[in-house]
Amino acid sequence: MGLALSPVKDAAMRLSIPVVQPAAIKNNTEFRDLLVSIKPDAIIVVGYGRLIPQWMIDLPRLEVLNLHASLLPKYRGAAPIQWAVASGETVTGVTTMRIDAGLDTGDILMQREIPIGPDDTAETLGPQMASLGAELMVATLRGVENGDVRPIPQDQAQATLAPILKKDDGRMDFTRRAGDLFNRLRGFQPWPGAFTSFKGKTLQVHRARPVQQAADLTPGEIVVEGSRLFVACGKNQGTSTALELIEVQLEGKRRMTAREFVNGYRPQSGDHLGQ
Repeated sequence: MGLALSPVKDAAMRLSIPVVQPAAIKNNTEFRDLLVSIKPDAIIVVGYGRLIPQWMIDLPRLEVLNLHASLLPKYRGAAPIQWAVASGETVTGVTTMRIDAGLDTGDILMQREIPIGPDDTAETLGPQMASLGAELMVATLRGVENGDVRPIPQDQAQATLAPILKKDDGRMDFTRRAGDLFNRLRGFQPWPGAFTSFKGKTLQVHRARPVQQAADLTPGEIVVEGSRLFVACGKNQGTSTALELIEVQLEGKRRMTAREFVNGYRPQSGDHLGQ
């Protein structure tokens, strides 16, 4: 199976727009000469994830503009959608900004908010933000051209980071509150997801929901109630919390419901996940 085209490249090819894909740009004289010859009015950067060299910042007549998937200065970095959901935010948004020498530190041009629903994941939120961001970038370009957009410096004291995700970010720490683990499960989709271990094998948790837990249990302790499966988590203001596991996948096996897991692998109340 060959590599799939990105949506941008696919659209460009259908519209007979030339596509150039340099492996690097900072010291790429051939690519630099090409851009200089084009004499761009503006350059748009989306999802690049690396610093833009100064020669490119200085090149266009207007601006080098970036579309960022957060309400800057919150969630600067490579994974803003994922970390906003994982952190339990109920509102996020998109920002157009000037590119400068820092990482997502340039002046803000325009912003639009979008709600994060209780069942939203990074996967469901991403396409909505892409559509909103495309509209905002068009409006920003028009505003910059007309002089109607006034740059606003970011408040550096309010900045937070959204670093690139690592596999271990998906490891479930049951000393966290159930709501926090649920938010991380939603945020870290499709990767690294949420996972723990059961009797020495990796257990991926695909669907879960937070519940109140009356019993005072050890974090990670399993409770089996008929065909339902719960795992104890950290306390919320002194009250124990738990996750009900709805859909899981044991290492080397298919995805299955909690009922199938309970019937097939016989977890017992008092067993522990993560050990």
